[in-house]
Amino acid sequence: MVFDPLVKVRDARELELIPPQIYSAIVKRFKIVQMGIHRIERASGLKYPRYYIDPTLIIAAPSFADFQFAQFGFLFAQTIPVVKKNNEIEILIRITAPLVIYGLLGTIHAILAHEFMHYLELLSRIIKMDIISDELTPSLFENTYLDSSRLLEAKCVFRSDQVLRTHIARKFTEGFKDARLEEKTIKYWMNRGLPSVNVPLDSNIIKIPAEAVVGLKIGQEIREKILEFEKAGIQMLKNKALANG
Repeated sequence: MVFDPLVKVRDARELELIPPQIYSAIVKRFKIVQMGIHRIERASGLKYPRYYIDPTLIIAAPSFADFQFAQFGFLFAQTIPVVKKNNEIEILIRITAPLVIYGLLGTIHAILAHEFMHYLELLSRIIKMDIISDELTPSLFENTYLDSSRLLEAKCVFRSDQVLRTHIARKFTEGFKDARLEEKTIKYWMNRGLPSVNVPLDSNIIKIPAEAVVGLKIGQEIREKILEFEKAGIQMLKNKALANG
């Protein structure tokens, strides 16, 4: 059975949770997401994990403060390890509808690539048996700092696509920044009362049972590619150290 990335969007329209014009805009601009997925697959030599469009805006803020006054931000996409009933893990990419509707092509592709690197980094940690739960991060600043410090090097993963690497570098200098996208999301989605959910950052912990980690089947091609990317990243750091030394 073929997985439909727009199934949640179609369900939301049937339940009248989103108006017809929002549904049409998501469907029309979905091709930009598909272009980005194909682009990432070409540049990395690996298949993109299963992904879906979520018709819900994810608002992240500290849980101890009133969302009206707290430092908050938007999670436009997430890499989510899902533990199934049989204790198997599937890693999914959740892409929010506001990103699809209001994001420029470069922004959408940069975020898709960023989440793909999260996916590879998570697989790398699982291969090394280096993960049971993710860090607890009480602020957006700390979250974005940890986020960027753990990723594989984009220069190694997307070596053949200079433009894509430039998009990533521009959007993720110190965490994700896109004032235009955030303003449009607030004005045309959040302020209009379209579907949204508040997610406290200090309870954003990923827990994966050890037996599920052990049982995850990771193909040899992916293992070899991750090792190749990591070796290239280490060599890049060594070269930088020699140049600065």
